[in-house]
Amino acid sequence: MKPITAAAKLGIYLPATPEEFQRSTPTRDEVDALRTDPPEWLVELRRNGPFPRDVVAQKLGISRSGLARSGVGDALDADQIGALLADPPEWLIRERHTQAKVVAEKERLRERQDD
Repeated sequence: MKPITAAAKLGIYLPATPEEFQRSTPTRDEVDALRTDPPEWLVELRRNGPFPRDVVAQKLGISRSGLARSGVGDALDADQIGALLADPPEWLIRERHTQAKVVAEKERLRERQDD
């Protein structure tokens, strides 16, 4: 598979990976092996980032669209995310509120379908 696909499956930001990984074409078995027994660079990336947009959005409790609306760059590390959570700017509060409304509406629709 392509390195970008492997990075997505591992939940990591491809430009932050070692050059060797970026140039590789790992098989599914190799990606599974990385999940099972991750090397130190992968453990470090998962712990401290930088993280890809979907992981950043999840850690902040907002959507990827919310990140785009706020002008947040492609990747943030753990310290940057921690700073945003410790002292949330107005855009983060607004996007978290928006995300909560979206989740509540999805739940309402799901309950309606179950009836």
